[in-house]
Amino acid sequence: MAVFFLLYVVAEVAAVWAVSSAIGVLGTLGLLIAGAFLGSWLARREGARAARSFMAAARSGKSPQAEVTDGMLIGFGGLLILVPGFLSDIAGLLMLLPPTRGVLRRAWLRRAERRMMNQPGRVIVVDSEVVPEDRNHPVIESR
Repeated sequence: MAVFFLLYVVAEVAAVWAVSSAIGVLGTLGLLIAGAFLGSWLARREGARAARSFMAAARSGKSPQAEVTDGMLIGFGGLLILVPGFLSDIAGLLMLLPPTRGVLRRAWLRRAERRMMNQPGRVIVVDSEVVPEDRNHPVIESR
């Protein structure tokens, strides 16, 4: 984890250095500030939209799985916008924009589903008897 953080900091510094050498220090500061304002506005707008979608899904009785995941991605994207640097701003904006957030949501849900299926120690209850699940010999309930 420490290596990942160190690589991230080096990449952010390199990105700020490259942009500032291309457009100057004032242009770089302007871009960082504009990205923060744009990101905070977009996070507020998309967060309100996700909250309305969640409430509509809850009222209709359907599972609000996509809406909750959208809210999580919007919150994390807003947090990344607050972190100074171009790479975090780009990652945060990608989480805030609806088309890319949809792609990230589907990837996140597929990953979560795979992790849930690979949980060790799952059990199956058959006729009030707990039977450990064996991937090679699945338990088939017959009646």
